[in-house]
Amino acid sequence: MIRLARVGARKQPYYRIVVIEKDRARNGRSIEVVGTYNPRTNPASVSLKHERIEHWRGVGAQLSPTVAKLLEKHPAGTAVVG
Repeated sequence: MIRLARVGARKQPYYRIVVIEKDRARNGRSIEVVGTYNPRTNPASVSLKHERIEHWRGVGAQLSPTVAKLLEKHPAGTAVVG
């Protein structure tokens, strides 16, 4: 599964977009980090490795609803914000 893993200090969220087994804890050991998301900047900054995300989706990884929305807003070929 491709989902968010929270890092950062208390009340200062920062997220890594990770490939992880579905049954693991939110911040458990991930297989690979494929991007980052910082909602605290204006506008929110998103950095994605689209080629690695497509690789993992081709192997059968599913997207979480939040990551699906981020990919929809920031498709491959667009400039990185932030």
